[in-house]
Amino acid sequence: MPENPSPPITPYLLYEDVDAAVDFAVRAFGFTEVLRFRDADSRSSHAEVELGGASVFMGAPGGDYRGPRRLGTATSSTYVYVDDVDAHFERARAAGAEIRAEPADQEYGDRRYLAEDPEGQQWFFATRVRELPAQEWGAERA
Repeated sequence: MPENPSPPITPYLLYEDVDAAVDFAVRAFGFTEVLRFRDADSRSSHAEVELGGASVFMGAPGGDYRGPRRLGTATSSTYVYVDDVDAHFERARAAGAEIRAEPADQEYGDRRYLAEDPEGQQWFFATRVRELPAQEWGAERA
């Protein structure tokens, strides 16, 4: 049996304009475009971007889809580790990402910020700055 081409869990985010979403993810968040699949109208209906060896799929939903921007509320978020969260934040802000929370150290050992893309998908970007046992920040391991 062939090996799976992607990690065992891959986020699949829906966008009304997949082409614009890919272009923004590359420009603002530093993703690398892997592929685009175009439909008969030459619009992308599926795409894949990659950052640090992990993939995110992007797809065009059916006609009744209403994304976070149209709904006026967040519907999910994607958490991504990067090497230098502060430099990543500056890149995203300069590219026009809507910053929802500036970089800040978290009690669980990450430094992270929250950005929103033009269609309202929310992205956390983080760097692990210190290792802490779960009990030290109030969590319990199963």
